[in-house]
Amino acid sequence: MPYFSYYYWDPTYFLVLIGLVISLLASAMVSSAMNRYSKIRNSTGLTGGEAARRILNNEGLYSVQVECLQQDSGDHYDPKTQTVRLSYSNYHNASVTAVSVAAHECGHAIQHDKEYAFLNFRTALVPVVNIGSRLGVPLIILGVILSWNYTLIQIGIWAFALSLLFQLVTLPVEFNASARAVTKIEQYGLLSSMEVSGSKKVLRAAAMTYVAAAAASALQLLRLFLLFGGGRRRGD
Repeated sequence: MPYFSYYYWDPTYFLVLIGLVISLLASAMVSSAMNRYSKIRNSTGLTGGEAARRILNNEGLYSVQVECLQQDSGDHYDPKTQTVRLSYSNYHNASVTAVSVAAHECGHAIQHDKEYAFLNFRTALVPVVNIGSRLGVPLIILGVILSWNYTLIQIGIWAFALSLLFQLVTLPVEFNASARAVTKIEQYGLLSSMEVSGSKKVLRAAAMTYVAAAAASALQLLRLFLLFGGGRRRGD
């Protein structure tokens, strides 16, 4: 039987299914929290764009720009251009969700300004991880095709492992940005005390997507080790 049809029915697929379930649950959690609090107008009337600008100005980060994206997703901070980019809805809406997301992205800008160690480490990993994530699985497949070339398979597994390392480093970066967001929201009075509670739920749910992604990758890496880690064709 060909190698790949053999492994297609491999029982370790339950690890992939567990990772998928975890990811789906995390996605449902963040969607629920985001949608719920996006419908609640905050008491200050600040839009996400205004909240971001207020935080940045109060932190002395006048050079950091705040831009509006033309779609309702993709909120991020770009360290190369020092720009907080907010989705169209979060930029223009005065909801608890909008202010929470804006504050979180400003948290990354503050990390950048303070030279937060984990952010610097994650940034340094990006070029290596980009190469590793693209080559990992293809190298494993090539190694199997070439009569189970142990060296290629192991290189592929460790290349895939780099993406997990990146996700693990991302966790403290995201949690720290959310912690900074809550602090600045309270410090600058961007939300009422009751609204801060909702903001924490939004940020906590968003952070869980990163935890879920790391868990799914860890399970996939475990599967690769179980399938190919021995470097030998099963049954040899």
